[in-house]
Amino acid sequence: MTLARAARARVASAEGAAVRDETGRTYAAAAVALPSLRLSALQLAVAMAVSSGAASLEAAALVNDGEAPDPRDLAAVRELGRDAVVLHAAPDGSVRATLRP
Repeated sequence: MTLARAARARVASAEGAAVRDETGRTYAAAAVALPSLRLSALQLAVAMAVSSGAASLEAAALVNDGEAPDPRDLAAVRELGRDAVVLHAAPDGSVRATLRP
């Protein structure tokens, strides 16, 4: 959660996310909103894990102003971590929901 909050704050993004892979490595990201590229924070964190060779995910965290995780974001997490727990939190770090498969 701390890494997701820090990624969000670092670039003043609407959302931040972090995922942990099967070896304990963690990847944190903020949403990207360029004219030619749009990625949610969770999509980017999953992409970073995949591009670094992660075989699976154990957990994910999403920090935003209250919107529930987008189904596409959850699908990205589930493709790599079928059993991964997804924590959805407010900007102050308080957990709003714990999503289990």
